[in-house]
Amino acid sequence: METEKESVLAYARDAKAPNTKRAYQSDWNAFAAFGSARNHVSLPAPADVVALYLHHAAEKQRLKMSTVTRRIAAITEKHRSNGFVSPSDEWVVRNTLRRLRRELGTPAQGKAPLLTADLQRIMQLIPATLTGSRDKAVLLLGFAGAMRRSELVGLNVTDLALAPEGLVLSVNKGKTDQLHQGRKIGIPNGRNESTCPVRAVLRWLEESRIMDGPLFRGVNQHGHVGSTRLTDQIVADIVKKYVRVIGKYSSKFSGHSLRAGFITSADMAGASERSIQEQSGHRSLLVLRRYIRDASSFAPMRRPRSDCRHPGGWNLQGHSLKSLRSKTAMVGRVISASSLSGL
Repeated sequence: METEKESVLAYARDAKAPNTKRAYQSDWNAFAAFGSARNHVSLPAPADVVALYLHHAAEKQRLKMSTVTRRIAAITEKHRSNGFVSPSDEWVVRNTLRRLRRELGTPAQGKAPLLTADLQRIMQLIPATLTGSRDKAVLLLGFAGAMRRSELVGLNVTDLALAPEGLVLSVNKGKTDQLHQGRKIGIPNGRNESTCPVRAVLRWLEESRIMDGPLFRGVNQHGHVGSTRLTDQIVADIVKKYVRVIGKYSSKFSGHSLRAGFITSADMAGASERSIQEQSGHRSLLVLRRYIRDASSFAPMRRPRSDCRHPGGWNLQGHSLKSLRSKTAMVGRVISASSLSGL
């Protein structure tokens, strides 16, 4: 019977994503080291020991409250995954956290959003090289799709589908999609040729001659396209590189600035929270609202028209792009939900 119980617990532990498990293990190791140094039992841990650790982490180690909160989540997970009641539910732990949040908590400092006006300036300054074509596609697609970095670099050519209104992306795995159910993201034809994300992606495909596999890849100094997909850190480097070009502090921006920028720009353009949520893939409106960066302090933006057209001279035959015109009725709905980026 005990063996069966251990087997069930082991099976349930694998429900967490690998990155989450690694983060929890690191946080647990920090707590276990704290307890070991003071001859305290860590598993199961007394509630007062957990409260003492939280106070130590916040007051002595000067950890951010977001890190302290994650530490208690890791402690909770470790206890429950081993069949113990979590001490985080005890009065002393809950009230220690409550006081720490009141006294030490600070508003989350997110990265600055890359807005439509920023992208318009950047597009005028990107060099007419193969690397430049790739960078344009990365920036415009990441912005117009409100995409997470992992979603952007995880795209394959076969995940793109041409439709009359633009492109439809099939994102097969995301941060909140641990069950791999996937979702569709509509990328409408842009209003202006220089900032049209559809044109940028198709031009990158044409110039790079990529037929299948990863959509975004490295380009060496000789202009040769590699076979390995970009990392999410490279996306951040691309963003930082070009915000410096337009005179902004790169430390305030990251790859996430594309996603935050779309949400802010769409909010400025008057899009409803629900339509923004459909595009960004947020499960919770409460979480979405934290991404809107001081939108009310910016001038209102005009809703764009979708009057960009695909250049007739581009030969897309041989690519794994397929038309969804007759295959799905959702394309128009998906596209319309993303038509407020201002590009």
